[in-house]
Amino acid sequence: MNIDTKTERLIDANINRLREGLRVIEDIHRYIFDDAEISSEIKNLRHNIQQAYNIQRIIYRDIENDVSKHTTESEINREDLNSVLIANFSRTEESSRVLEELFKLNYPELSGIFKDIRYMLYAIEKRSYLRYLQS
Repeated sequence: MNIDTKTERLIDANINRLREGLRVIEDIHRYIFDDAEISSEIKNLRHNIQQAYNIQRIIYRDIENDVSKHTTESEINREDLNSVLIANFSRTEESSRVLEELFKLNYPELSGIFKDIRYMLYAIEKRSYLRYLQS
């Protein structure tokens, strides 16, 4: 694999990670908290990602040779629903940052989308925390 192929693989992995984390956050706010506002905002972010999605990136997936595909202990254990929500906010913010940086290399017009998504997630996370997670 050359560097461009590996970069596309990394983009594919992070878009998937971002979409999956957003779905967890969205569903918790939708089905558990009955929060139409936050679940709708997250759904919009998830749909916004589609402009950067490219089905062709599937060919760069190499799950069999992924050196970190095994689950770590911290990924298995979740204390409660709050820890699930916090883990997924972190996952989505981190993936957004990776995508923001990677898209600067070959797709600079997409980089700003992920910067905006990251900052929107920070704001939504704060509102969610104040509404549901604060002790």
